[in-house]
Amino acid sequence: MYGPSEAVTSAYISDTGAMTLQTEARTVPGVPRRRSRLRRAVAGLLLVVLVVAAVVPLLALGRVLQAAAYDGRTRTDAVVVLGAAQFWGRPSPVLEARLSHARDLLDDGVASRIVTAGGKQRGDITTEAQAGKDWLVGAGVATKRVVAVPTGSDTLSSLAAVARLMAQRGWTSATIVTDPAHEARSLAMAAALGIDAHGSGTQSGDGSNLTVDYVVRETAGLLHFWIVERRDVEPIITP
Repeated sequence: MYGPSEAVTSAYISDTGAMTLQTEARTVPGVPRRRSRLRRAVAGLLLVVLVVAAVVPLLALGRVLQAAAYDGRTRTDAVVVLGAAQFWGRPSPVLEARLSHARDLLDDGVASRIVTAGGKQRGDITTEAQAGKDWLVGAGVATKRVVAVPTGSDTLSSLAAVARLMAQRGWTSATIVTDPAHEARSLAMAAALGIDAHGSGTQSGDGSNLTVDYVVRETAGLLHFWIVERRDVEPIITP
């Protein structure tokens, strides 16, 4: 058998009378060309992968910074305050900053009601949502204008519980109040759940500063949502 680059060129009779075949190496047209095209295709694919790996994190970072800088004042059905730690019914400084900002939005006419969100951790005597509602009522907001949704152990599950409440009541739009760095991920999740979501991050108090570690953490969180979690989220509020 001859290889792809060999060919029979001649035959002759040896001194013993046996016929001997002579071969010479030559290139079969098309083989190197096909290999070259394959190498170029693989190199192009690797280049695309590298570009995507570099660009997508930058897009996520840009989205985090953009959402953090935006203060939405579009009128919506409700201002939604995402939960944070509370201690024996008393909001942590981070949660208090969010509640205070939500009250300002209510006073400015952004919405006619506030929804507080968040469940409780092991050992808690109440939920983040209820602690938030109690704080708002104590700060002068009418009880009938605050709805507590005491469900959810993280941002996505809390927003899903809020979306279910909104669907039941015929609400479609919300102004999401949380820390500025946390806005991008929260808005992405809210939109995936079918909420017409607008963002208004806290402007003072704990959690309102764009520290490097917070921005990096939320950029990674947004990437994780885009790549891993998003495909499993079904809209709760539908047109």
